[in-house]
Amino acid sequence: MSNSRPLGIFDSGIGGLTVARAIHHQLPAEDLIYFGDTARLPYGTKSEQTVMRFAHQIADFLLHRDIKVLVVACNTVSAIALPSLSTSLSVPVIGVIEPGVAGAVRMTKNGCIGVIGTLATIESNAYSQALHRQNPALDVISVACPFFVPLAEEGLLDGPIAEAIAHRYLDTFVSAGTDTLILGCTHYPFLTPVIQKVVGKDVILIDSGIETAEVLATLLRENQMASASSHRGRLTVLLTDLPRRFREIGARFLGEPLDDVGLVSLAGE
Repeated sequence: MSNSRPLGIFDSGIGGLTVARAIHHQLPAEDLIYFGDTARLPYGTKSEQTVMRFAHQIADFLLHRDIKVLVVACNTVSAIALPSLSTSLSVPVIGVIEPGVAGAVRMTKNGCIGVIGTLATIESNAYSQALHRQNPALDVISVACPFFVPLAEEGLLDGPIAEAIAHRYLDTFVSAGTDTLILGCTHYPFLTPVIQKVVGKDVILIDSGIETAEVLATLLRENQMASASSHRGRLTVLLTDLPRRFREIGARFLGEPLDDVGLVSLAGE
C-alpha cells in the first residue's frame, strides 16, 4: 500500500528548509509542501497567543492542500503550539524538539547535554523540560546564540569572525564537560564545522532536522502512509512574502536551486 498525499512542513521563515532537506534525503519519494511565513517573522518576539493563532492558520491552510502529516519545523511553534495542534488536527503532527531530545538522550554518555538556540527557544525552556522528562538526572546547559542566524544567512560559516562568535557562545560547554550538543535552531546545521571545531571532535552534535526526518520515516512506515518508492518526490515552496535574496539563501539551505516558489496569503490577513 502507498499514500501519495504530500507532507506539509512549516516554519516562520526559511530556516525550516534545512528540515525539508533532511526529510527529502531520508524520504526521496515523498512530495513536500513547505510553508514559510516570511511576512510575519520572527515568531520569537510574538506573544504565545499570536504564535498559536499563526500556527493554526498555517495548519488549516496546509490541511486544505490534503497533507497526510504536518511537520512543525519551527522551534518556537514546537515549544508553544505543538500540543494544541496535535489534539485538534486530523493528521499526525511532528515537531523538532522531541526528536532532537530523543537523539541526545540516546547518544550522551556522561549525562551532560547542551542546547543552543534562539533567545525565544532557550527562554521557553522547552528543550530542558523535554530532556528532564526523559531523565531528571541529566545535567542540561542551555545557551542562546542569536548571532548564529545571521552568520548562516550571510554564508559566514568559518573563518575568524565565525570562530570568535562560536567561542563566545560555546566555551561554556567545553568547560562544563558537555558530551552532546543539540542544535536547537534550523539555521545551525550550516555552522556545524565551526561549532564542532570549538567544542571538540568528541562532542556529538544533534541535528534536530535529521532526527525529525528519521521519526517521520518510522511513522510513515509503521502506518503504511509512505508514497510508492518509484515516485520521485517534488518540493513546493509557499511563502507569505518574497524576501530579498530568498532564492540565494534558500538554495543554500536546501542544497539545490529553488524552482517552485509561490506567494500566498492567509484568510483574514
